[in-house]
Amino acid sequence: MEWLDTIIQGVLLGGLYALFAIGLSITYGVMRVVNIGHGDFLVLAAYLALWPVMQMQLNPFLAILPVAALMFCLGYSLQRILLNRTIGPNPLAPLLATFGLSIILRNGLQQVFHSDSRSFQIGALGTDSIAVGGGIAIGLFPLIVFATAIALTVLVSLLFTHTRIGIALRATSDDAETAGLMGIRARHTYGIALAISFALIAVGGVFAGIRTTFTPESGPAALLYAFEAVVIGGMGSLWGTFAGAVILGVAQTLGAKIAIGIGILAGHLVFLAVLFFKPTGLFARTL
Repeated sequence: MEWLDTIIQGVLLGGLYALFAIGLSITYGVMRVVNIGHGDFLVLAAYLALWPVMQMQLNPFLAILPVAALMFCLGYSLQRILLNRTIGPNPLAPLLATFGLSIILRNGLQQVFHSDSRSFQIGALGTDSIAVGGGIAIGLFPLIVFATAIALTVLVSLLFTHTRIGIALRATSDDAETAGLMGIRARHTYGIALAISFALIAVGGVFAGIRTTFTPESGPAALLYAFEAVVIGGMGSLWGTFAGAVILGVAQTLGAKIAIGIGILAGHLVFLAVLFFKPTGLFARTL
């Protein structure tokens, strides 16, 4: 039963990693761009939620809505004003641009908020659990995170398959020039893609701030987990990304169960194994 409990906790942890990774999967799937600043923007979302939570006593769950809207606008503006200029035959240009944004953002947050760790409090909900028998208890908040990750993955999948903007995103992803001949503006479509990615980042950032503490230096770790989940599942596969996040979470909890201190390492080893034996990921691209 102990091992089953460990696996369950790993699956729930994978839900949080899925929230980190869905947005990264979208930016790569649509634009073929790996956003190096992804983790730092996730931390930015957490800090943006900190003001209404601390100053207005707003519930962290309610703070997600305005922060997601703000991050959506930020993502669209950033893509239209800056990152669209870097997209082209040279994949290094957007990589360097997002790396520069990552450095600027991390140092800016450091100057404003210093190195003090912060977190969001949700009262008893953060510690409540549901007993399922056999000495196994499932934390209520991790269960909410996992359910949210599933819901968002379903919604994004439906967006890409059943809406006009989703069809435009997929068409631009397949062939931007041909899509342009059909009246689809690639620059606008890319802006929408990053805007959706940033709105999802907001959800992951606030949930991460509830689950654990965060500092301006928390971004690289979040980026790493998101990137590993995307690669394990398959670059450009939404449900593959979700599965990759769950695999990563289970690997980390099983590793920690075997020996304290190697949990994170176990996740990295699974990532390297998938990269070595199946570099395209476990699932086919859908975006």
